[in-house]
Amino acid sequence: MKIFIAGCGYIGERIARKYQESGVDVTCQVRAEEHGTKLASSGFPVVITTLDNTVSLQQFDLADSILFYLVPPPGGGNTDSRARNFISHIKPTGKPLKIIYMSATSVYSETVDGIVTEESPTSPESAMGKRRLDAEAVFTNYGSANQIPVIILRVSGIYGPGRLPVMQITQGQPLLREEESGPSNRIHADDLADICIAAAEQGGYGDIFNISDGQPSSMTSYFNACADTLGLPRQPQVSFSEASMAMSPLMFSYVCQSRVVDNRRMLDRLNVKLRYETLSEGLAASVTRQG
Repeated sequence: MKIFIAGCGYIGERIARKYQESGVDVTCQVRAEEHGTKLASSGFPVVITTLDNTVSLQQFDLADSILFYLVPPPGGGNTDSRARNFISHIKPTGKPLKIIYMSATSVYSETVDGIVTEESPTSPESAMGKRRLDAEAVFTNYGSANQIPVIILRVSGIYGPGRLPVMQITQGQPLLREEESGPSNRIHADDLADICIAAAEQGGYGDIFNISDGQPSSMTSYFNACADTLGLPRQPQVSFSEASMAMSPLMFSYVCQSRVVDNRRMLDRLNVKLRYETLSEGLAASVTRQG
């Protein structure tokens, strides 16, 4: 068995190093030459290519490999052209043994303060959610046509070393008032890497897993906790009516989402034991390794 990681970045590197420590062959696909050089210096075979340009895109030989597809969708539109380009360039004689697609909880319909399970409706309002859902369908259809198991991980917000909102905090970017801020969900990067590997080992045909630490809190509470852990002043807060004017469109789209992600299937079926079961534990570990 071999491993192929498409989009071997923040999470992919963690997965790659875990397999490498076990003596498994890992190939990493990246877009940036500088990042590819870094991975190559650590002993990984590297494929440097963009999935946005099919003219220069060569076929991927994934025979005897488990594919982790971690490439984010491009900006704009309702479809994921990168996922489609990747699938169309898998060598017919080099199909993978299994596919792990890292999706996002943005695929779910808006359920204000509701609990979201893997059976909850998927009719996203955001363009990003629509692109994620499109990619899920692309991989699922490919798997069905070729008898290849596809496991979908619908991931909550990711945090960890080097992934804390330091810039937003130090710039004093406004937050939604705590009393108006609904629940949001997170997972630590190290736990996510472990979960990806567990999904590859134990996931099967048609499996979908919600990924979170099971400790939802508001986005405002999360940013305040980050500021406190970093020893920085908390950000100012604004009302919801003021937020659309005071926040960036991306941040405003985040605070408009309000859901609790049920992670029981992940815990039960993948036998996952989280390293960081609470945000305070995860933040403490993240700051220790922040720099």
